Amino acid sequence: MQALRILAGPRARAHLRERGLSPQDVSVMPAAAGGPKGLVLNPLDRFLFGHWLPQSSQVVHLLGASIGAWRMAAACRADADAALARLAADYIAQDYEHVPGRQPTAAVVSRDFGLKLAKHFGGVEAEVLSHPRLRLHVFTSRGRHVLNREGRWRTPLGYGGAFVSNLLARRAMGAWLERVVFSDLRDPLPLPLHDYRSRQVGLTAANLQPAVLASCSIPFWLQAVHDIPGAPPGAYWDGGITDYHLHLRYDRMPHEGSAGLVLYPHFQPTLVPGWLDKMLMHRHCATAALDNVVVLAPRPEWIATLPGAKLPDRADFQTWADDVPTRMAAWARALAESQRLADEFAALVQTGRSIAAESL
Repeated sequence: MQALRILAGPRARAHLRERGLSPQDVSVMPAAAGGPKGLVLNPLDRFLFGHWLPQSSQVVHLLGASIGAWRMAAACRADADAALARLAADYIAQDYEHVPGRQPTAAVVSRDFGLKLAKHFGGVEAEVLSHPRLRLHVFTSRGRHVLNREGRWRTPLGYGGAFVSNLLARRAMGAWLERVVFSDLRDPLPLPLHDYRSRQVGLTAANLQPAVLASCSIPFWLQAVHDIPGAPPGAYWDGGITDYHLHLRYDRMPHEGSAGLVLYPHFQPTLVPGWLDKMLMHRHCATAALDNVVVLAPRPEWIATLPGAKLPDRADFQTWADDVPTRMAAWARALAESQRLADEFAALVQTGRSIAAESL
């Protein structure tokens, strides 16, 4: 049984069939929101950033939302392999002070998670932002109008409005939440953001940590991050709200003289545009925007071999509640089993031969 599944848009599929896949073919790598699900991509991340991509010399843009933002920021460390390994270990070890039988408060989770990020990126912001080849872009969601500040009544009222607006049209949600991308100052994001209400601001040493924290701040689970340095004032939440799986206009990237492929390690075969689109199945379909995208995803039959026959997910915090060691053991086993994804990808690309991919 194979663990790895490869899917691609039409142009990317033709490239894989004719030329295989080389590290120099990659121009962009997105990293989705999804919380603990991202753990199964950790061994693959470590291979890609620690061993495979360094064999090429082109600039690669890294796009991240929520845990994807943390993953991509870690990939920009000088020793990406070690930084990503530490990310997985610390993510598994999450344990927040709480009343037995109840979930921890958003204030406690925000405080402790912020301290965790500070241990990863405090004092090394310049290292992350000066990587010779990688360009980091952190996606966040900024509240508008009633959501401009977090509050006991403002937040549920605002997200209720966003939910209803999103049912009508994804663009309509822009009345409540806008996409704010904190981007590397050296090179702009190489694709348009006209699909949804958006802003771009410069990613600096002063706002790297708060931007990543904001990108990971799930509403009601964590507190919003307010007034990030260098960005418009307001409340910033999880980048996955506006861009759950970063279904962007990759087909409009310039690629003169290069393959211009988007390599997307993902925990599922579909790219859901926004967090509130999870139940709207008609928005899960591939579009022309994914013409040059290659998705690396786990196969369902392999997922069925993991603890609980599923990927780790946020519900595990409630399933195991106060039995933290059991949750940690289950996640650690899923992480160990995920080495197969990295091994199969490594074997596939080392030959330089044609690669057969499914249609997205």
